[in-house]
Amino acid sequence: MSFADLPALLAEALAARGYAAPTAVQAAVIAPEAAGRDLIVSAQTGSGKTVAFGLAMHPELLGEDGRIEPTREPHALIIAPTRELALQVSRELIWLYGPTGARIATCVGGMDASKERRQLSYGAHVVVGTPGRLRDHLERGALDLSALRAVVLDEADEMLDMGFRDDLEAILDGTPETRRTLLFSATMPKPIVALAKRYQKDALRISTVGEDRGHGDISYQAMTVSPSDIEHAVINLLRFHEAETAILFCATRDNVRHLHASLVERGFAAVALSGEHSQNERNHALQALRDQRARVCVATDVAARGIDLPTLTLVVHVELPRDAETLQHRSGRTGRAGKKGTAVLIVPYPRRRRVEMMLKGARIPVEWVEVPSAEAIRAQDRERLIAALLAPVEIEEEDAAIAERLLAERSPEELAAALVRAHRAALPAPEELSDRSHSDRREERQAGQHRPGFDDVAWFRMDIGRRQNADPRWILPLICRRGHITKAEVGAIRIGPNETAFQIPRALAAKFLSAVARSAEGDDDVRIEPSEGPVQGARPQRNGPNRPNYQAKPHRKGPPRGHAPR
Repeated sequence: MSFADLPALLAEALAARGYAAPTAVQAAVIAPEAAGRDLIVSAQTGSGKTVAFGLAMHPELLGEDGRIEPTREPHALIIAPTRELALQVSRELIWLYGPTGARIATCVGGMDASKERRQLSYGAHVVVGTPGRLRDHLERGALDLSALRAVVLDEADEMLDMGFRDDLEAILDGTPETRRTLLFSATMPKPIVALAKRYQKDALRISTVGEDRGHGDISYQAMTVSPSDIEHAVINLLRFHEAETAILFCATRDNVRHLHASLVERGFAAVALSGEHSQNERNHALQALRDQRARVCVATDVAARGIDLPTLTLVVHVELPRDAETLQHRSGRTGRAGKKGTAVLIVPYPRRRRVEMMLKGARIPVEWVEVPSAEAIRAQDRERLIAALLAPVEIEEEDAAIAERLLAERSPEELAAALVRAHRAALPAPEELSDRSHSDRREERQAGQHRPGFDDVAWFRMDIGRRQNADPRWILPLICRRGHITKAEVGAIRIGPNETAFQIPRALAAKFLSAVARSAEGDDDVRIEPSEGPVQGARPQRNGPNRPNYQAKPHRKGPPRGHAPR
């Protein structure tokens, strides 16, 4: 089926936005066999699914003349997991259904609820919102679903993962049984199957996800680094690619805040998106990216859902995704609408095997590459600079006058050198990485070489030892928890009779000590402080890639009962 078979006003809106032919998922949902039926749809990120469900529900919204049918109560409801995604859906539906006279209302957390209630009271044909806010309006009587003809659950699997099951069920239970239910979900876990079975009738299953799970327009790369070099690797990736827009994924809002501050300090035009930012702050950040006032976005997974930036060509997984689905969703922010994109995984060398297994299981082809070196970045800078300066430009009269005066006082060679220097001064400096961030750590471990990242270390001590039953099985998790670091960032551990010493890379020492001071725990009076070196009578303990790591197991905070620190 083609767009020509759609109502004229929708076809014109699509043509005005440059849509020539439907994508696979769009063609499937407007095909004759899908007409009037409940649908379960699986489609890749960036495949045009927002327009797809907008087109799929047009029979429920438009009359025979192709215009919107008058109503005060909404005829269609779209539920999305995050406010960013809901706002993106709303923007898409506004241009798609604008010519028909449709009114689109948006109800999301973080926005003025009273304004939303007034908008609903004026009447809306389509309501787009997040589960929590929609349920709130429903329970307050501001949202009337009695005339609903179609409901869309966008990224349903993500909504269940985020804990919205009760909200979804409360909303769906308040809709007429005659409605159409369109369920869009990247995966079909058991909770989604149960949801479909309860709220759908004779649903048509549509899947446009191929056997190759990797997105066809995304090039996947991975690189192993020392844990202490992760931030340096991010800097060099940004400098090497010089992407028009890049997004960096972190696991927590604290890590987003830290990395964003580091990038701004180095001269990058960066914005941050995480759960701690208000909707107004998020809108400003996204607008800065669209206006090109900012070129880098540091975000958590939830905050980045629904972001659609046409200029986004680079995605960096600063912290590894929890599974292949998260990897797909993150990476799918780029490589959209036929454009090419690059997704890069920064892999701490102890976790390479786990990442290889995840990629293999997801059938995602990946190229293992080295972190761009400072020299490689400088070579790229030279080529980009030459291309930029040799590009044709329109010369205005005032510019020509300034150029003539400069040539009268300096030689062309001096002026060219000054221009090159000015361009270079505006670029953040690349970072020098440790040599061992450019090699395969598995071979180093097998060869028994020195542990990478621990050439320059700071020693710390704890006031417990063998007489207090000190044991790496609970000491190592305690160090990580108190210092906000990972096991891979703890070097040698030496346990003496009454105290224990351990190593931290010197580059992390100040951050570690600050975290220890903030995280002192009332039921755990173990004191951690800087030390000159290993303690007397200490025994080496197994930790690090040259020897098996102890696994963090559930344990009480501090040493076992009966062995309190002195």
